[in-house]
Parts: sequence; structure tokens; C-alpha cells
Amino acid sequence: MVSFIKEISFRWSDLDPNFHVRHSAYYDFGAQHRIEILEQLGLTLRVMQTQSFGPVLFREECVFRKELKLSDKIFIHTKTSKMKADASRWSIIHEFRKEDDTLCAVITVDGAWMDTKLRKLASPTPEIAIQALSIFPKSDDFIGL
Repeated sequence: MVSFIKEISFRWSDLDPNFHVRHSAYYDFGAQHRIEILEQLGLTLRVMQTQSFGPVLFREECVFRKELKLSDKIFIHTKTSKMKADASRWSIIHEFRKEDDTLCAVITVDGAWMDTKLRKLASPTPEIAIQALSIFPKSDDFIGL
């Protein structure tokens, strides 16, 4: 598998006054896709809640290349671009592509796992998080940290 791919549909509320997709909608779609992928890999919200950990982001950045409009058919491609061997730190990228494969935007998030009871980085990384991220597709330019 090269990446997780999902077709996304825009709503009227995703548009800005210029009638193209507003900047913050991209971040919302990226966050939703990450959670859906983790769920597919067995790392459900319930598992994270019972084991008292969850993802924490240090950086989230979007590079906008082509505007998106309400009627565009868009696919979000998600994969890891960097990760420590113990999955304690990672970077995930989301590429927004039109059906002709035109790259419209790229979101990059850098994150780790947080112990939700101690409110600090989880150490060691929960085993289920290591397993899920080891399955996660990697970018062509993947870097092991």
C-alpha cells in the first residue's frame, strides 16, 4: 500500500467568501483522516482512552498549491514521512489531489504520543501505537529518525 486514500466531499460550510475551500477545512479533513486510519489499524479512541494515551501535535503546516472548489472531486492521500523506530515521534503528510492527480495542498504534522494521566510524553510508547504506525504506509522519501 502506497498510502491511505479517501475521496472527500466539500460542504457549503467548507467554503470561504471567495468560494473556494477555506484554509482551516484542510486541517479538519486531515485530522479526521488520521483518526479514521488509526481506527482501521486497531488504535481506536476507546483503546487510547482505556490505555490513557493519545496523539499530540507539535506542528501542523499546510502548503496550498491549487485552489479547491465545492464541485471538485478530491482525494486525500495519507502516509508517514518520518518516524523514530519506537514510534515515539512521527510526521504524517496528507496530500490533497484532484482526480487527475494534480497536487492541490500538502499538510504536514509532527507529533508524538502523550500520557493523558501524567500530561507528558508517553514513555515507553504504547505497543499498540508502535504496531499501528509500523503498518502505516510510508512516503517515497521516508526518513527514519
